[in-house]
Amino acid sequence: MSQRDQKEAFVSNLNGTSLEEVALGSFLTPLCLISRGLVLILYHQAKGSLPLPLPLISHLLLDFSLLILPLVLSCTVLSDILHQVILSLTCVSACVLCYIYRTNSYPARHPQSTLSTFLQSHVQFNQIPFVTIFRVFVNVKTAISILAVDFSVFPRRYAKTETYGTGVMDFGVGAYVFANALVCPEARRKNISGSKINHISKQLVSVWPLVVLGMARLVSVKMTSYHEHVTEYGVHWNFFFTLAIVRVVASLLLVILPVSQSWVFALLIGGLYQFALETTGLKAFLIHNNDREKDFLHANKEGIFSVVGYVAIYMAGAQIGLFVMQPRSQVREWLKALFSILLGSFVLYAALYACQIFVEPVSRRLANLPFCLWSVAQSLFFMFCLATADMVLLFSKRTSGIHLVPTSWNLYKKQSDSVSDKKRDEMDRLCLVQAVSKNQLLFFLLANVMTGLTNSIVNTLSCSDLFSVCVLLSYMFMNCIVIYVLHLCGITVKFW
Repeated sequence: MSQRDQKEAFVSNLNGTSLEEVALGSFLTPLCLISRGLVLILYHQAKGSLPLPLPLISHLLLDFSLLILPLVLSCTVLSDILHQVILSLTCVSACVLCYIYRTNSYPARHPQSTLSTFLQSHVQFNQIPFVTIFRVFVNVKTAISILAVDFSVFPRRYAKTETYGTGVMDFGVGAYVFANALVCPEARRKNISGSKINHISKQLVSVWPLVVLGMARLVSVKMTSYHEHVTEYGVHWNFFFTLAIVRVVASLLLVILPVSQSWVFALLIGGLYQFALETTGLKAFLIHNNDREKDFLHANKEGIFSVVGYVAIYMAGAQIGLFVMQPRSQVREWLKALFSILLGSFVLYAALYACQIFVEPVSRRLANLPFCLWSVAQSLFFMFCLATADMVLLFSKRTSGIHLVPTSWNLYKKQSDSVSDKKRDEMDRLCLVQAVSKNQLLFFLLANVMTGLTNSIVNTLSCSDLFSVCVLLSYMFMNCIVIYVLHLCGITVKFW
């Protein structure tokens, strides 16, 4: 068996993990964000200033060590004790938070008064609260996984499933579509300038980078005989094509349909597609794998028909984006919004369990209704966890009186302090999360290119666990440092 065949077999016929284990992973990134913020607060308390010495290097290393390194370890050597890692980080963060609260004279004397004042506080923000962080870490986790899956140290249960099942990478695909929908023009309430035909034309033009990237990936895979898992998308199809088609189709629908009711149409699309799977021969057609040579449709049936499910996810994401971007100024109002997000996640999980019992299990390959429900439910839960971490850091900033720690929200100030604003801007400039946020598509493209290069250089199947982790960390560091340098130089690469 050739090395290519071995690599294809290595990522084939997998069944995934449990819904609970995927949900458990949602706690790690928020805890990493809290840990990074608390470290900066403790440093400021000790030294009286921020940023750190040698800021260009030290902040990159700090962010990489506390935000990227744990994510790489959690899906490799620490995957079997992930619950213990999360529990340990929670305990340490809670202790540090209590220490900051008790050793600072800034807050009011009574905890109840402090909490009440915090809830009534007004906040301001320059970016979409916690949505940016969600999109960044979906991108980061995707970058880690697309290379890590080729190493034996990456648990097979985390990889994409063959037909049915819930792997971590299955969720990553749905979350990526959902993340794009959160900031679509319709969710941001951008007015359509000119006629609807002109708007549709603009959407068609705007996806040309995805089409070009899809064509480039197709050509490079075929020319280099790079290993590919055909049942993911098909013989010629890939995820870039899916992203482009979904964007165009969803934009067409949202020109006709009100975005405020897009969740209804998301359910209708997902429900009707599932009905077609159950009552026609479509499901058997998609699962049958011995007819690829007939024509283009047979060769790429998974990629083509799964677009329907991803459009449903996109429509749901647009609805959530519209909800999150509603104007809110008080902490109390944002906490109510977080509760609504968590409630929505629970409702969708309940619907998912019912579908799995009475209809069929989750299938990323089919992009069926259970997969759509799971993708949105788990995305909402991950968003809630990230937003909660942001809220904890905001409380820590108010408690300690240190407002330079990067978060989605900042406490509102009646009088602007030019010195503080300048320092806060400097801290944002040194933040790796902000760097990835400014060049997300480039980061995703770079990760794909680096994955191909790494696979061409390293025999991933024969690597030891230690060497595999070192390769993954080096790969992620290279991706991060390129994006970080571009951010420091103020370069944002736009493809349109």
